Amino acid sequence: MTRAILGAVALVIALAMTGGAADAKQRRHHRHGIVMTHGDPRTARWCGWWMRQHLGVADRRGNLARWWAGYGSPSHGPAVGALVVWRHHVGIITGRTETGWVVKSGNDGRAVRERERSVRGAIAFRWPNAWASAR
Repeated sequence: MTRAILGAVALVIALAMTGGAADAKQRRHHRHGIVMTHGDPRTARWCGWWMRQHLGVADRRGNLARWWAGYGSPSHGPAVGALVVWRHHVGIITGRTETGWVVKSGNDGRAVRERERSVRGAIAFRWPNAWASAR
């Protein structure tokens, strides 16, 4: 084979292994159990980043927990399906117990966790999209 053909074959193999040049930024991989899109690295304080990944929000301002206080529509208090926003943390309420609310969030003990949490000190409760506010 000529050098040009070998180069072309190597390029085709490289593109096939990486998903193609056009799709390179769209590939996803797992890092510490979290699906991550190339070009959108997880930040040091990553609860907001995780919520963006969870809800499919592209706006990188959402990496900051407080940004979520203006997202969606007001829920006027805690409810299953609502986001709960503290000054430095954001999560989604997934359940209720006799003693409190179950919240799922990223960067909770350096992991994605779902556990009972106090909502004391929350600065906002928001429905993540319009359909939820109709409940």
